[in-house]
Amino acid sequence: MGRRVRFGLVLCVAVLWARGLAAADEEGNQDDSLESKTLSAEDQVKDHSTGTRVVAGQIFLESGKSDSQSEDEENFHSQEEEKESSLEELNSLEMSNLLNKDLEEAEVQSTVLTAIGGTADGEPCHFPFLFLEKEYAECTADGREDGRLWCATTYDYKKDQKWGFCETEEQSNKRRQMQEAEDVYQTGMKILNESSKKAQKKEAYQYLLKAADMNHTKAMEKVSYALLFGDYLKQNVQSSKELFEKLTEGGSPKGQMALGFLYASGLGVNSSQAKALVYYTFGALGGNLIAHMILGYRYWAGIGVLQSCESALTHYRLVANHVASDISLTGGTVVQRIRLADEVENPGMASGMLEEDLIQYYQFLAEKGDVQAQRAFEYFSQAANAGNSHAMAFLGKMYSEGSDVVPQSNETALQYFKKAADMGNPVGQSGLGMAYLYGRGVPVNYELALKYFQKAAEQGWVDGQLQLGSMYYNGIGVKRDYKQALKYFNLASQGGHILAFYNLAQMHATGTGVMRSCHTAVELFKNVCERGRWSERLMTAYNSYKDGDSNSAVVQYLLLAEQGYEVAQSNAAFILDQKEASIVGENETYPRALLHWNRAASQGYTVARIKLGDYHFYGFGTDVDYETAFIHYRLASEQQHSAQAMFNLGYMHEKGLGIKQDIHLAKRFYDMAAEASPDAQVPVFLALCKLGVIYSLQYVREINIREVFSHIDMDQLLGPEWDLYLMTIIALLLGTVIAYRQRQHQAIPRPVGLRPAVPQQEPPPEHQPPQ
Repeated sequence: MGRRVRFGLVLCVAVLWARGLAAADEEGNQDDSLESKTLSAEDQVKDHSTGTRVVAGQIFLESGKSDSQSEDEENFHSQEEEKESSLEELNSLEMSNLLNKDLEEAEVQSTVLTAIGGTADGEPCHFPFLFLEKEYAECTADGREDGRLWCATTYDYKKDQKWGFCETEEQSNKRRQMQEAEDVYQTGMKILNESSKKAQKKEAYQYLLKAADMNHTKAMEKVSYALLFGDYLKQNVQSSKELFEKLTEGGSPKGQMALGFLYASGLGVNSSQAKALVYYTFGALGGNLIAHMILGYRYWAGIGVLQSCESALTHYRLVANHVASDISLTGGTVVQRIRLADEVENPGMASGMLEEDLIQYYQFLAEKGDVQAQRAFEYFSQAANAGNSHAMAFLGKMYSEGSDVVPQSNETALQYFKKAADMGNPVGQSGLGMAYLYGRGVPVNYELALKYFQKAAEQGWVDGQLQLGSMYYNGIGVKRDYKQALKYFNLASQGGHILAFYNLAQMHATGTGVMRSCHTAVELFKNVCERGRWSERLMTAYNSYKDGDSNSAVVQYLLLAEQGYEVAQSNAAFILDQKEASIVGENETYPRALLHWNRAASQGYTVARIKLGDYHFYGFGTDVDYETAFIHYRLASEQQHSAQAMFNLGYMHEKGLGIKQDIHLAKRFYDMAAEASPDAQVPVFLALCKLGVIYSLQYVREINIREVFSHIDMDQLLGPEWDLYLMTIIALLLGTVIAYRQRQHQAIPRPVGLRPAVPQQEPPPEHQPPQ
């Protein structure tokens, strides 16, 4: 009996857990944005381990979880420990019988409805029942003008006239109101997804606002984020906070994550890292991917929690699994990492921007079916007709993958791949390899697939390298060889293929073919996570900044910074450093900038490390601390070989700030700065000139002239008659001076034949110059 009670409690916990996760499902592609996607319960449990296979470049489970993954999940979901310990007490037969019985009872209870009012008040509804020659398996509103749901309590309603309502009048009104809100929400979302014009998107948000006022959860989520970021609605952090609180009370993982962000950044509320951690944790338990990513970064960097590589691995792997499953073989979303500080220093630099046509093609590959896809298809069609092999190959990929614009067709794709491959194009060769590997339009042939992948890989094409690695990993067409798989995954990762990063992360996380390395696995998984759809917010924030909306830009960068994007951390710090965001109080600007410079510096950004030194040197957002400034400059000098840091170290050695004064070391650092960067040569030359003057003055000040002369032996230096020589030299110098002075006082005779010039009319006496 005790065991049955314990199992019943465990079952209840499991049901509540599953229901909580199921409630977090997303509404579609629009929610793949920064507002975060939510994992289903199945997605959260699914993971990759040593017993895996690689399909289409990804490593998938064949059976079971790895021990490390089980431990990770137990660390994160501590509730599971009690559940597992209780289950272990039951043998498999008892557990199966109890589970079947409890599920049957739960199913019976869930289907029993009691009639309310009508002619059969309190009697159970009968399903199916017959009404107007039609059978109904659930409550219906047919036959009623008010729309209330009802049921019959016997099979034949016409014969027995036994019926009752399935809901109270209040429940009916609430249901109709929610249906109306859903209709308004769907109208807004349709306009939002189908339109590219700003005016129409603003109109869509008016519908979403109306639906949000009717307490529609998804509409409230969309509107709250729009108010937070200023997307098509006027930015209002306080209003977004109120909506997030309302969503959180209703158990929305998106609301919980966003409220955690507000407490972490101190926007609209007093900053509290403890509350932020609580809300992030609840959001992650609800399956919110952004919350998982934030917690992964916090455990990796030790922000507000004890640093734990294994915990970071758990969170990052959950997110990476989803990102990898959402990526085609093209390598994933293009992330444009534009640093505002670098743009200011080098205004002519491209700053990571890609050509517009290339961006459109990558967007087609990532999103499929929008306006960009049509333009990309037209460009490649024109180029293919002109005989361009790359265009042929990419058209083959478009037809192979299919979209709303380009219908899926293996036959057409195969034709383009063959034409491109015959011209030696690696993309076409890789496409043919995929066709033979999966039997797309041709019979499956692993040998030919391997052959074409090898040809593509030899030319450096990342898809060919990735698929070749997958075949070696799984032993498809070749003998299983983890070392070869690792080699080709590494090559593909150097080309930026996100699935290659993912596969390498899995191998390092499980120790497959390599020594297990949690740190390496986390860094690789983090790279994968940062290529998710939410990375598009980086460009949205950049465009907001360029449009002069610094408040919107800084909020977007702050949320991305919480997720661990180094670019977002440095850009948020830059905007705060320039005091361009009025949304942050003036007294809080430098301390918050210092925080994000610190996080960006810990991820290896040189400018951020130098900024940390500057902040401690001048006392921005902290007390003046020359020793700490010196440490940051030294780190930037040693780790990133920064010429600016070397110059600053030279200055501090010259002045004795934070370190003992040493002119020789100052000159050494100045010289190193000049060698590290040509731009530093002019300031270094001026600094060295100044240093030379200071050194000369210091030398003169330190020596004792009288003492020096007292130690000089003139007889030994100039000979025994040195005084006669000296007197002769003095006499000669004196005679020369006298002769020179006498010649200057002699009158100079006027040249013969020259007559004085006739003076012009003299000015009045008062204007004559003094003699």
